Amino acid sequence: MADIDKYKKEISQKNVLSQELDKTGYRQRMKQRKEIQLERLKKKTQEKGLILVFTGQGKGKTTAALGMALRTLGHGERVAIIQFIKGGWEPGEARALKVFGEALEWHALGEGFTWETQDRERDKLLIDSAWEKALTYLRSKSHKLVILDEINIAIKHGHLAPEEVIRGVRNRPPFSHVVLTGRGAPKELLDNADLVTEMKLIHHPFKEQGVKAQAGIEF
Repeated sequence: MADIDKYKKEISQKNVLSQELDKTGYRQRMKQRKEIQLERLKKKTQEKGLILVFTGQGKGKTTAALGMALRTLGHGERVAIIQFIKGGWEPGEARALKVFGEALEWHALGEGFTWETQDRERDKLLIDSAWEKALTYLRSKSHKLVILDEINIAIKHGHLAPEEVIRGVRNRPPFSHVVLTGRGAPKELLDNADLVTEMKLIHHPFKEQGVKAQAGIEF
């Protein structure tokens, strides 16, 4: 029975393709898809500030967040970025985004990764300071987007309580967005997010080939 169903599906797909050889069938199918999409869009009328989480073992979490920053700045809105762990160097993105002037607030309040500082108490003080700074922007009505970069790492290491962070991001103006990045995002945060994207690691040049971090790729 399964083989028959598979055969029927293959025949159906071939028929669709053959009908589209003269472009008429293709246009008709695309017209139907457009009508379906427009009908769906009519039902999507709600607008709200979103909580977005980029997590996972793969690269690209901060990069995805900075892409959103660029998009928001392009619409003439203000953006604040607070880095909780990174901060031992100035990344290329920070230099490039300086062109937006006062529309972008960038605070690198860490001193690098935890294995570099090797001082848990100092890490905690720096993260507490970063969180206080983050709260001022989260409460601000003038910033459309607030990015809390690597805050998931700070939560994972016990420097910030998940419920404290959730409370902070929820007590913000209704139409502002917040992005939280870093691997190991806790379940409590995932459950409260509107959008969650997990970056999956498949290949990594540093781990597999011994390729060092390079300008324009890692920083």
